[in-house]
Amino acid sequence: MTLFLVCAVALLSTVGIALPYPILAPLFVTGAPDGFTQFMGLPPKLLLGVALAVNPLGILVGTSFIGALSDRYGRRRVMLATLLFTCAGYGVTALALEARLYPLFVLARFLTGLTESNAAVARAILADQSAPTDRVRHFALLNAAFSLGWLVGPMVGGFTLGFGAAVPFWLTAGAMLACALLVWYFMPETARPHAVAGTLWQAVATHHSFRLVALHPTLRQVFVVQAVFTLGLNAFYDFYPLWLVEFSGRSSLGIATLTALMCTLMTLASMGAGRLRLQPPLRGAQLHAVFLGVGMLALALLPGMAGEAVIVLMGLPIALYNAVLPAWCSERFASLGQGGVMGVLSTAFCAASVVVSLLGGVLSLLDTRWVLVLGGLSCLVAASQVKRLGTLAAPAA
Repeated sequence: MTLFLVCAVALLSTVGIALPYPILAPLFVTGAPDGFTQFMGLPPKLLLGVALAVNPLGILVGTSFIGALSDRYGRRRVMLATLLFTCAGYGVTALALEARLYPLFVLARFLTGLTESNAAVARAILADQSAPTDRVRHFALLNAAFSLGWLVGPMVGGFTLGFGAAVPFWLTAGAMLACALLVWYFMPETARPHAVAGTLWQAVATHHSFRLVALHPTLRQVFVVQAVFTLGLNAFYDFYPLWLVEFSGRSSLGIATLTALMCTLMTLASMGAGRLRLQPPLRGAQLHAVFLGVGMLALALLPGMAGEAVIVLMGLPIALYNAVLPAWCSERFASLGQGGVMGVLSTAFCAASVVVSLLGGVLSLLDTRWVLVLGGLSCLVAASQVKRLGTLAAPAA
């Protein structure tokens, strides 16, 4: 039951994160010029880069401490609070779009990201409940739920945009409320909360992912490798929609359709990942990083339909990498607290997303394909370092 609930929450939460991707690129690049798409006279692509960056920036800040706080206050309580605040954030985002207020839209995207960062809590719940022999399978099923969210989110965004730019965000606010109700009524507590001295703010200041990374050199190496890999992954996530607009002439509906195909493959690969028994597991993660890097470099060179095929196929290495590495980390660093460790992985992802959104927004002014080249090279650099993580000493608690 807990596995089902965690996967359901992950699915609905990811819908909200993925929903804007087929919306924002056409909204800024091909939308009608007004005070929203040309705020302060800035180039629409630059405004797009900022709009893409602020949400993962919020997730970066939130995920650095939310996972660790769940080690201290309990998974259920933290998950419920984040879902309710995220629901409110999507409501404000919708209101900002209806009023065409770009600054409010950016602020709402940032604040929503702060509490949207509960993937670490979801992974920690599964780590609490899973035997070591089941962790790859359970993480694979959770990744399948995340992948389904990346499938459903862009479809909801693409297919409902015609009813108004705010409508998809109102629907997502409703989904977050549904998540909160599921957690409230059905999810048990899976971690024993610790006695906490001081205020919540003091707990946030002293229990966060950056502190774990600073204290444990081995975990710091994992953070660096994960950040470099997800620099490439986020370059793909953030800018393949813009590539589709510029080099394949796709609209929001076309972007949503191709994203659905890619995420279907991600879901199927995730569901099958639990049956893989790659030894050592980091060897598999290394191969998947290589495949993703080569695919991104190919996308930068290929024309329309061939590039679209590559985008769909990218779902395979993304899903397999994301099944293997978290399972390995949950076993190797269990003594440090599952919430904190999963928060480190999420923090690395979000930090990379912020960098890519800002740097990519500038590079895309020259040519969007340069962003993909940067991403492909980052994945290859990470692949050269992944396997050696297994030779590092496990940290003490």
